[in-house]
Amino acid sequence: MLYYLFDYFNKVLNIPGTGVFQYITFRSALAFMLSVLLSTIYGKRVVSFLRKQQIGETVRELGLSGQNEKAGTPTMGGLIIIFATLIPVVLFSKLQNIYIVLLIVTTLWMGTIGFIDDYIKIFKKDKQGLKGIFKVFGQVGLGLIVGSVLYFHPGVTVRTSASNSDVYRVSTENMISQAPVEVKSTATTIPFFKNNEFDYAKVLAWTGEGYENWAWLIFIPVVIFIITAVSNGANLTDGIDGLAAGTSAISVLALGIFTFVSGNIIFSTYLNIMYIPNSGEMTVFIAAFVGALIGFLWYNSYPATVFMGDTGSLTIGGVIAVLAIAVRKELLIPLLCGIFLVENLSVVLQVGYFKYTRKRFGEGRRIFLMAPLHHHYQKKGYHESKIVTRFWIVAIMLAILSIVTLKLR
Repeated sequence: MLYYLFDYFNKVLNIPGTGVFQYITFRSALAFMLSVLLSTIYGKRVVSFLRKQQIGETVRELGLSGQNEKAGTPTMGGLIIIFATLIPVVLFSKLQNIYIVLLIVTTLWMGTIGFIDDYIKIFKKDKQGLKGIFKVFGQVGLGLIVGSVLYFHPGVTVRTSASNSDVYRVSTENMISQAPVEVKSTATTIPFFKNNEFDYAKVLAWTGEGYENWAWLIFIPVVIFIITAVSNGANLTDGIDGLAAGTSAISVLALGIFTFVSGNIIFSTYLNIMYIPNSGEMTVFIAAFVGALIGFLWYNSYPATVFMGDTGSLTIGGVIAVLAIAVRKELLIPLLCGIFLVENLSVVLQVGYFKYTRKRFGEGRRIFLMAPLHHHYQKKGYHESKIVTRFWIVAIMLAILSIVTLKLR
């Protein structure tokens, strides 16, 4: 909203200084600062409201030290993250940008699913919350929306590195002789490889001429899978104070670098990566989202005075997935979101091995003392603040390695 107001001041009224709102970096800085202020200052009021409403967490008997003390701690704190993100985004971003629209829809969609889940757990006294099948339906629904928009919307285009030279091809009249061609594409980036664009449509090349028209049959299911996997991974990671919020902030910040350089024709040309027109605007959303996560840590760091609940964790996972897909870096998710991946795998391996050994030996055996992985270390006697800090360090290393893929290939 403020972007359009200051754009009017600049272009129509010619008020000096108002043109600064044209810069993504300036609006991102404002979005970050406002988001941190909202999540810290008004977050306190949200926590007080949740406590008064007796919206407290029910803690299962897990045999973990310090776990019983958390009973009654307010949950649904993901509302702080959602509102502290959306308010700066509405104020400082270009609301007509299709990527911003998708991210707002993702935030509200996944936030609603998580809110319903938390509501059932707290007010209906059902510890299972929303049935898993309905969660999956919600995730698949969002995947269909995101995949369809990214595939069919005319505003979603890319220009691969192969045509980067066109930008600087200058004629004798000192003008660009050939304008860059932006095309609809289902291409993505394969990390660590030169000439690293892979088009999902190529999977259907065996069908013959015109196979590109059916690329959505591959692209949309891939989007659905990624959104479902990452949102569930974030959900599983939210088990101890500050873990999900901290690791997510690190991953999202790395994605902010990708969106900024991919949406800037100069940086994308220099780095020889895909240029994605208008994607740089997502940097404003990312700045607000990171600010909200950092502000939330004010209350969620050990000992937590509020938990994000599924309202926050599902939202975080959905947003990260959509950001990665939109900037064509979804194949980096296993590296960038390595914490989510390991947490997910620990549960899959634990359950699978337990069922296998029970069937074969008559009794179930376990790989880990407890799953997800962070509970394994709690069982080993590590304090949860030490576990969280070490997971953050690993997340930082993975984020740096992900960023290095811009040149390391």
